[in-house]
Amino acid sequence: MFSLTSTGRMLDLQEPVVMGIINCTPDSFYSGSRVQQTEQGLLFAEEQVRQGARVLDLGGQSTRPGSTRITAKEERDRVIPLLSAIRQKHPALFLSVDTFYAEVAQAAIDAGADMINDISAGTIDPSIRQVAAHSGLPYVLMHMRGTPQDMKSHTTYEHVTRDVVQFLQREIDACRQAGIDQLVLDPGIGFAKKVDQNFQLLRELNELNTLSLPILIGVSRKSMIYKTLDVDPMLALNGTTALHMFALMQGAHLLRVHDVRAAWETIRLFNQLQS
Repeated sequence: MFSLTSTGRMLDLQEPVVMGIINCTPDSFYSGSRVQQTEQGLLFAEEQVRQGARVLDLGGQSTRPGSTRITAKEERDRVIPLLSAIRQKHPALFLSVDTFYAEVAQAAIDAGADMINDISAGTIDPSIRQVAAHSGLPYVLMHMRGTPQDMKSHTTYEHVTRDVVQFLQREIDACRQAGIDQLVLDPGIGFAKKVDQNFQLLRELNELNTLSLPILIGVSRKSMIYKTLDVDPMLALNGTTALHMFALMQGAHLLRVHDVRAAWETIRLFNQLQS
């Protein structure tokens, strides 16, 4: 069974865990995950921990389709003060930084981050792999084509699941060659994929198990849910919970979520079903 280790901290994945989302942004697609000040973010983090989050994932840049990219300095200035405050308050908590910039990843590591969550798999800033390798920390490898700004024009696949698995296998090999020992796989739900492709990928998620690495799933309140149900993201929690249960049944190890308690309850019920 899988586990992830950092300096003095370990994340046991024998049972699935919840990764709570904290967006230090004014423009992420779901307003309920946004924080603007360190004190507000610290209170939000503490609430997520109380509700069952084992990991917190802090990001300073919206990566929704068509979002505007900000600089590494802007992102660092948004994320690092809050990450430092959470680390001081919760020394045993596993913290992840959601960034594709090597500069931000290094600053987060210096501030106490345990994991690097890179939506670009090193394609936007290749030097992030050297940072990950040198740190020895877990590195989340996600499938995406293009960038958040243009990914909606990169949705043609021969077979979406097979193409994603092949991409991940190539990048696993490249990461190993770069010296990255701890990897987590994310199929990139919602990134350069149409609604039906997202559903196919989730339906066939167990094919990623052939790669023998932990799987992270991020479907929380995404467009595949709210477009299918004809609602907005604020009303997409019930659909999120339904897909979380299915993802767990297909082998997901980490659920990256906006609504921690609902995901934690889903995992508890899944564990009871499994036992």
